[in-house]
Amino acid sequence: MSKATLTTVFIAFLLTSSGAKPNGKNKKPKQAVPAIECDMRAGKISLSEFIVKCPANCRETKEKVYGTGVFASISSICNAAIHSGVITNSGGKVIVMKMAGQAIYKGSLANGVRSLSLPNWRESFSVSVGKPKQGVTYPSTLVFVPSRPTTVKTGEPKDLPYSTVSPVTEAPEAEPSSTAAPPTTTHVTIPITTSAKPRATVHKVREAGVHRSETSVAIRRQPHASSASAPAPEEHKPPSETSHTRESLAGSNPFESGFSAQGHDLTARVPELMSQGDPNCKVDIAFLMDGSWSIGKRRFKIQKDFLVDVSQVINVGVAGPMMGIIQYGDDPVTEFSLKQFSSSKDLKPAISKIVQKGGLSNVGKALSYINQHFFSDANGNRGGAPNVAVVLVDGWPTDKVEEASRLARESGINIFFVTIEGPDENEKQNVVETNFVDKAVCRTNGFFSLPIKSWFALRKAVQPLVKQVCDTDRLVCSKTCLNANDIAFVIDGSSSVGTGNFRTVLQFVANVTQEFEISDTDTRVGIVQYTYEQRLEFAFGQHNNKADLLNAIKRINYWSGGTSTGAAITFAADQLFSKSKPNKRKIMIVITDGRSYDDVRAPALAVHRKGVIAYSIGIAWAAQDELEYIATDPDRDHSFFVDEFDNLYKYVSKIIHNICNEFNSQPRN
Repeated sequence: MSKATLTTVFIAFLLTSSGAKPNGKNKKPKQAVPAIECDMRAGKISLSEFIVKCPANCRETKEKVYGTGVFASISSICNAAIHSGVITNSGGKVIVMKMAGQAIYKGSLANGVRSLSLPNWRESFSVSVGKPKQGVTYPSTLVFVPSRPTTVKTGEPKDLPYSTVSPVTEAPEAEPSSTAAPPTTTHVTIPITTSAKPRATVHKVREAGVHRSETSVAIRRQPHASSASAPAPEEHKPPSETSHTRESLAGSNPFESGFSAQGHDLTARVPELMSQGDPNCKVDIAFLMDGSWSIGKRRFKIQKDFLVDVSQVINVGVAGPMMGIIQYGDDPVTEFSLKQFSSSKDLKPAISKIVQKGGLSNVGKALSYINQHFFSDANGNRGGAPNVAVVLVDGWPTDKVEEASRLARESGINIFFVTIEGPDENEKQNVVETNFVDKAVCRTNGFFSLPIKSWFALRKAVQPLVKQVCDTDRLVCSKTCLNANDIAFVIDGSSSVGTGNFRTVLQFVANVTQEFEISDTDTRVGIVQYTYEQRLEFAFGQHNNKADLLNAIKRINYWSGGTSTGAAITFAADQLFSKSKPNKRKIMIVITDGRSYDDVRAPALAVHRKGVIAYSIGIAWAAQDELEYIATDPDRDHSFFVDEFDNLYKYVSKIIHNICNEFNSQPRN
């Protein structure tokens, strides 16, 4: 055989053994994407990052979602993806990234999906468009967290966790935390649609001799810090930057790793430079300053001087008020976050250096921004301090504020409006949204709005504004549906219930309770168990943190006996609601499995007249007419029935939803 022939054979062998195609190209294997159902929760899947395909019409299923941008792992993946705008209701591919748990998840309405608030959860996730990066291959099959033994029917998940204490009858399936990625912050921008036209043609620049159009080039100032560049979590920091240093400086409310404009860690400073602030004004305040072109250079300087004066009078410090500033124009930008400066002295030069941004006066977009991004743990939100947003606006907003304000208020933000030189009679036809202040502020009683006739009179508002934002007793919008209640559970302990079913009832009570923020100043819970007689298991305020409360629920012993529901309602009114705090919403949840031996109508009517919102939950042999007598009108929102105890879990989210709906629909005057 010739040398040329041998060479040809050898080359052919190499091509065959390497699997090369005749055209010389290897075909890239297609990414296999596993399909999931609408109700699949992220915590059920034991992978730190994966891709899935959601079916169509998940929004119609109304599966629960907790959070905005970053979601608690008990949330539906598909509905979280719709909420974030990653997919539409027609379904699609979603990449899921696990991360550490958050201290709070704020609910919001986006893309037709209403997400709920949640005080905390041990694991989170974010979602992104399901297009893998080049060279990245995700698992083609999903690994699921194994379920633990349970007393409820197979396949019927507990809606809310009972995980901070030993379980009553079972622990819900563990949701993985060891595989979670390091904490990150995901920003989701929800656009505010507006038909507003640029107002430069109708809303004059109020500075004599200055003429600018809305197309003028704005000098954009980069924010000193943003949540995207937030410092690393504590566990990854060197010892000098940990909470030990902060606690020694800040007492019981340590300052959370703030950074100055130059990037220096404030916590590394000597203690005398760390201002404690005014403890009688412990609030987290965001000032939204108007950077639109209509304000002009001179009045923008007056606005900065006003904010400097406020920062000096209010006495900023880690045990008192903390202050951040957002400048808004076409779009909002954070000048500095709540945690960036810990003293009034540091704030003065920082405010003076702010450069005018320009553009329109899109207040609605700015309010959405603070609700979604600003009041977060990463930006220094302290949780125990009321959130306050003070909006300064020259004239009137160029977009609508009502919806953005409503969502911000539902998140517990107290909104103040300071309007300077409002529209005169000739300008009122150019206002995008009439009565915009009344639609935006926390309460339309005058306390939350300060109209200023002239920019040159703005400084006179410093003292009144500081006095009002520091009046924490009147910052009622820091109360939400999760932290403003006295809730009494009235539980049937009669012989027909049985020990096993009674434990299921306690699990239901724990799952409802888990949703609320528990403390002596937040939601308080009391429980009465009844048969022919009544027993106060514990009173309002007896257990002032969630772990203690859940442990107390677990320890309740089944009684057994007859069924006197009417007497139990009267007993709850005397023993619990007579000691309710004046500023608390009084809520009673009665759970029974049979007809009462006594009359329920008169006792129910008596508690209704005292302002108690009553829910009735009937099981098995409960009498429908009695459930309706007990429940507050309308019955359809306050009375529920299940055929067996194991189905109680279905009404956990419904009751929470109705409690919050009622709270948010209350008149704001």
